[in-house]
Amino acid sequence: MSQENTPANESAEPEKISPIPENSANAANAANAANAANAANAEGPASQDEVGKETDADVEQAVVDALPDVEALQADVEKYKDQFLRANAEMENIRRRSQNEIINTRKFAIEGFVRELLQVQDSLQLASQVMLSENNSDAVKQMLEGLQLTCKQLDAVFEKFDIQMISPAKGDKLDPKEHQTMSMQPSDEVAPNHVLAVVQKGYLLKGRLLRPAMVLVATAPVS
Repeated sequence: MSQENTPANESAEPEKISPIPENSANAANAANAANAANAANAEGPASQDEVGKETDADVEQAVVDALPDVEALQADVEKYKDQFLRANAEMENIRRRSQNEIINTRKFAIEGFVRELLQVQDSLQLASQVMLSENNSDAVKQMLEGLQLTCKQLDAVFEKFDIQMISPAKGDKLDPKEHQTMSMQPSDEVAPNHVLAVVQKGYLLKGRLLRPAMVLVATAPVS
């Protein structure tokens, strides 16, 4: 009796789960990998396009950001170019001034000496213009001849070193650049503002005024 009352579940054996065939599992994994690869390939070109667009945008932005620097550099170039041209012009002016100074120094090196020599020339000319009478001795006459010869030799030296005499004639027009008025006198013979007489001769050294000629200037006669 007891055997007949035994529950059916105790006598029944547990159900066994049949394993998944190995070939089927590999096929499923392969299918999943293929799907994933297809998805990656589908997304790949889109991602590269986006990266390319971002790179182009970055380059454009970098170029735009660099433009102000280029303009600043161009301004600096113009500034330095102007400074260079100014400095070059200044150096050229300095070079020319230096050359002119050297030329003038050589040209007028004897100016001070000539100024002192003019006083000797004046004295010799005054002495040579002394009028001798017949009663003067031969010695005095010979001395006068020696003075006149010395004056001629000194004139030759002046000519050699380009020292020109300023000796206006009576009636010449007054030249303020080379003549200095000592006095003004009425005259019927000479027109007003013209040279009436020369008190002291003037001189030029290579065209530069050493001493103006001292002159008397005529004015209109008193009526």
